[in-house]
Amino acid sequence: MPVEAGTLFDEARIYVKGGDGGNGVIAFRRERFVPFGGPSGGNGGAGGNVYLVVDRGLNTLIHFKKKVHFKAARGGHGSGKDQQGETGEDVQVRVPPGTAVYDGDSGELIADLVEDGQRVLVARGGRGGRGNAVFASSTNQTPRLAELGEPGEERWLRLELKLIADVGLVGVPNAGKSTLLSVVSAARPKIADYPFTTLQPNLGVVSVDGQQSFVAADVPGLIEGASEGAGLGHQFLRHVDRTRLILHLLDGASEDPLADYETISRELAQFSERLAAKPHIVVLNKMDLPDAQARWPLVQEAMRERGVEAHAISAVTGQGVQALMRRTYEVLSSLPAAEPEGEAMVVLRPAEDENAFVIEREGTAWRVRGRRVERVAAMTPFTIQEAVARFQRQMVAMGVFAALERAGIRPGDMVRIGERELEWKE
Repeated sequence: MPVEAGTLFDEARIYVKGGDGGNGVIAFRRERFVPFGGPSGGNGGAGGNVYLVVDRGLNTLIHFKKKVHFKAARGGHGSGKDQQGETGEDVQVRVPPGTAVYDGDSGELIADLVEDGQRVLVARGGRGGRGNAVFASSTNQTPRLAELGEPGEERWLRLELKLIADVGLVGVPNAGKSTLLSVVSAARPKIADYPFTTLQPNLGVVSVDGQQSFVAADVPGLIEGASEGAGLGHQFLRHVDRTRLILHLLDGASEDPLADYETISRELAQFSERLAAKPHIVVLNKMDLPDAQARWPLVQEAMRERGVEAHAISAVTGQGVQALMRRTYEVLSSLPAAEPEGEAMVVLRPAEDENAFVIEREGTAWRVRGRRVERVAAMTPFTIQEAVARFQRQMVAMGVFAALERAGIRPGDMVRIGERELEWKE
């Protein structure tokens, strides 16, 4: 009986948050014989960052099934005697090579991580709040003012894995791809005599005569309609994207292996023109069966007419397998090295204007959105009058108050900036 469809762990959705910055403090020196010591409140430490780091020891995203949230440590709070808080510890989230990183909300590509050790910053830690020692001036020698730490960046990310392999094994379900991979490499995929045994791609390193090697990916069986998402078509097809050579396995026990060949070739072409143009070798498997032996001359002649190289093997008995692997390596050696799709670690998001802000109606309240204005509000301790006065001066200087007045704000209206909710007064 067929196996029940399962989850293909080549996609994951994770939440990342940079650490909040530590708070600055209000403190004054209390030294002997110095009754009126100056301000000595230290700054808070910066929060830790969250990075995605490529680990070549991974080849699936299955570890994100159990852990989805990743938060860096917050920065330490400042203290007296001008002591600054410690910087929060970074978090490094391991991902396999071939991971494309997308913003979970906008869908925008953030990075395409390919090589071992590459990393990309995905959530920046918040700045530490300044202590009152920073705010001392000739006109205010005893400031009772300090900042809260800036909240760390937070976002949802969508991770998409494209296996990086030199050779992709494709074909209809039960063509023998998993069996072949298990014979020529140390991979041990689950194998049984029914369709869709393989529910996620498997990687194997194939050694040729103990001297050369290449990486092969057993891509789960494709069916008609795969390019339109039938079965798990979209998930499976994209794993062929980065392969340099395709071994198209035909099931020698099929009633019409040539029809199977046309079906899968059509699905590859409809999914991607680049896939259709990739070099490929056709392999008729199961030559240990009389039916396959009878069909081999027809397959051989049909491929000759198409100008496609063809081989006949039995993955079970090993017939023709080593010769096929040697020929595969020869063809690979003549092909150019694979190039990543776009530069790894390139952040495509345009730089945001720090001072830009927008004002929107939010029910009966007003919402002010903007990077700097939200940061200023988050870092202001509104229980301290001197901090409130400074916040108001900053809003005037940035043009926020004037913009609210032009928008028609009235006394008593609520204004929301980030997590803050404030009442507007004359």
